[in-house]
Parts: sequence; structure tokens; C-alpha cells
Amino acid sequence: MHVIVIGAGLGGLCLAQGLRQRGVSVTVYESDDALTSRQQGYRIHIDEHGDRALAANLPERLHRLFRATAGLPRTSTPVFDHRLERLTVLEPSDGGVHLAVDRLTLRRILLSGLTDVVRFGRRFTHYRAGADGRVTAYFADGTTATGDVLVAADGVNSPVRRQYLPHARVVDTGLRQLYGKVPLTARTRELFLDDMFAVFTPIIGPDGSFVGVAPVEFPEPVPQAAAGLAPEAESGVTQDYMTCSFGARRELLPPDDELRAMPGTELRALTLRAIEDWHPRVRAIIDHWDTSTVFALVLRTSVPIEPWPTTNVTLLGDAIHAMSPAGGIGANTALRDASALAAALGAAAAGRPLLQTLAEYESAMTAYGFAAVRTSAENGHRLLGQDPLPVT
Repeated sequence: MHVIVIGAGLGGLCLAQGLRQRGVSVTVYESDDALTSRQQGYRIHIDEHGDRALAANLPERLHRLFRATAGLPRTSTPVFDHRLERLTVLEPSDGGVHLAVDRLTLRRILLSGLTDVVRFGRRFTHYRAGADGRVTAYFADGTTATGDVLVAADGVNSPVRRQYLPHARVVDTGLRQLYGKVPLTARTRELFLDDMFAVFTPIIGPDGSFVGVAPVEFPEPVPQAAAGLAPEAESGVTQDYMTCSFGARRELLPPDDELRAMPGTELRALTLRAIEDWHPRVRAIIDHWDTSTVFALVLRTSVPIEPWPTTNVTLLGDAIHAMSPAGGIGANTALRDASALAAALGAAAAGRPLLQTLAEYESAMTAYGFAAVRTSAENGHRLLGQDPLPVT
């Protein structure tokens, strides 16, 4: 069996690691030229599902490296108004794992040991099913790849999903978010209340706009951890930071094209104008944004669909169930998908009927994946003014 994975994000790479562990042939094709080709966000909250998926699919030393580079934030979530008056404190519903992880560091760990099967700069255009039951992927550079299974792990804009499930919709949530970092130094740490070193801290304004902060604190320097556990891993050099975002309804911000074209300095100035009557501490936090890290993002969500007939084309992560970040579970759900799909394909490679194992995977994945979409949409609507999720 040979598996073609389109997309080298967290889910695609976790799947490739899991298939490698099971001795299943895999190649991953990524349209970006490199891991760092574009900004995709910073801190990720990893919960029990995400950690379990990584433990099941990474070689042990890479999972140990992941845990060695993951911070341990406070598990409670304080919610403040724009005057920094505490509105409530949300406690986790479980006593499980809650880790604060740097996205790029995790992605580098996931890439470790896979450089021979990951092809960057290969933009997928379409696929064709062959009479022999195999599937061929076509790329913009004129090359092709043929395998027994094609997996869409190519994110919210998935061209695989657009061809395979053209009726599956991704809609605008009505929210826009500006992401950035505040490097944590002796001086900037004083800007944040102790309670803010939590899984996530939202500060909500009177018009529904919000500032969100969350820490990334490495237990030890990443290069040092990598040298002791996985010297071949690309470690990078990343200092502790507080990820800091500003979100608002689209009506309160410039048009999307204009917003995306703004440099970080202008995005910071725009945000400071939007929160000019907020608590001085919140304004100081935004004022300390590293403007080279600030970028704008349109927040979108998938609309759940009914089951479809199973074939040897399947999907995982944002390619099928993109969700509002209000639930904080998007990355964990993608990793959970990758782990379940790796197990299913491993069973098929060992002799179980392929379509049966894929049907079982898709049934479970759509159940918990679309439930996560609905939960995230409800949280986003209640707390952040997100548009209600369409019924159909």
C-alpha cells in the first residue's frame, strides 16, 4: 500500500509519522516551499487527545522532545472585561493534559525523520481515479503521483475537498483576528497579571471585540532539548513569548484585502485606536507587540454535512472540519484524526478491507469532528459575536 498525503501541516505530518511507525509507504506533498514560508499562528493548546495522538504516532524520543518543549500553563481560564474587571473563571471540564506549544516547534518535531518523504513546493491541482482502483494526484509543475489512498490534509482551502465534496461549505464567521507576539522579558512580564499565564485569557470589549493572550514558555531552550533527545530535529531558536491577538467583527475593521496588506506597524496602530478607552495595561500589551510577527486572518468554519460514500480518497483536520478558534480544539482534532487514520490504514495494509476501515474512520471522525465544529461555533457566537453556524 502507498498513501499520498496532500498537506504537511500538523495533521498531515502526524499521519505520515504514524504510517512510518506501521511500515506503510507514504509521501507528503506540500504547496509551500518550506515550513516557514508563511505565517500560520503561534501558540497551540494541546489537550489529552492531541498528546495521546502524538504519543501513539511519534517515535518515543520525538514525543519526549515534544513534551520537553511544551509549557505548562495554568489550567483555569480567567475572563476579563475591557477595564480588566474579572467576569468569570472557567475551569477545565477534565483533569487531563493542558500544554502550551509553539506551532513551528511542534511542526519541526513532526517533520523529523520524514525529510525523505516530504516534498515541498508541490501545489496539488486535481486527482483522477484509475480503472485499477488506484488514484493519481496532479501538481502544478506537471508532475503526478499515484497511490492506493489519497488523503486531504491541506487545510481550510483544500482543493482536494473542493473536487471530492463540492457541496461541503466553508463559511465566514464574521470575525477577523490579528495575531502577534509579545516577547517575554523581565520588563514585559510585568504587563501581564499572574492569572494571564493560563491556557487562554480573553479580554472582552463592550462592542464584542477582544484581546486574547496565552503564554509559550519553554521548560528548557529548544536547541538544548533537541540535542539531548533528537539531534536531527530542526530546533530553531525561540524565546519565551506571550501570543497576543485582537479580534473584532468585520464591520469594525477595514476591508479584508486592505487589512491583509497592512504591515504590522499599521495593524498595531489600528488596534490601539480600537481599544483607546480600554485599561492602560491592555493598551501597553498591544503597544509591545513585535510588529514583525503581526498578521491578519479571516476566521472561517466548516458547515457539517451528511455522510458520503467511502472511496480511497479521504480527509482529515481543517480540510473537512475547520472550526472557530473559540473552542481551542482545532489542532487537537486534526491530530486525533491523523492518529485514527494511521491506525485504520495500518490495519488495511495488514489485510483488513481498505474501504471498510476508511468507512469506520470517517464515521467516527465526522461524529467527533463536526461536534467540535458546533461547540466552537456556539462558544464563538456566545463570547465573541461570531455568526451563527448555518443549519445546512
